Amino acid sequence: MSKNLNTAAAILAAAAAGAAIGILFAPDKGSKTRAKLKEGIDDAAHNIKDSYDASSEVLREKFTGATKNLDGTLNDLLSNVSHKTEEVISFLEKKLAELKAQNAKLQK
Repeated sequence: MSKNLNTAAAILAAAAAGAAIGILFAPDKGSKTRAKLKEGIDDAAHNIKDSYDASSEVLREKFTGATKNLDGTLNDLLSNVSHKTEEVISFLEKKLAELKAQNAKLQK
């Protein structure tokens, strides 16, 4: 994103420099110069908007991809936890059966 921000800043700086040079060397009347400046500013604004839109789209795509990866990772984690839970329950049931058997021997 910083690359797009740098690009937008460079475009804006170039437009400002072009406008300043245009004013200094303008042989036209003030009204024509103002019209040219307005056109240059409109072009710069359009370029900045395009850069912003492109950056937003890239960010949206990366966020969507990250969300999908996170969902997949969460599903894998839940699956692993579920399997481990079953193993722990089986282990505890076996230990409980052993304790019951030992208790039955002690009760006799």
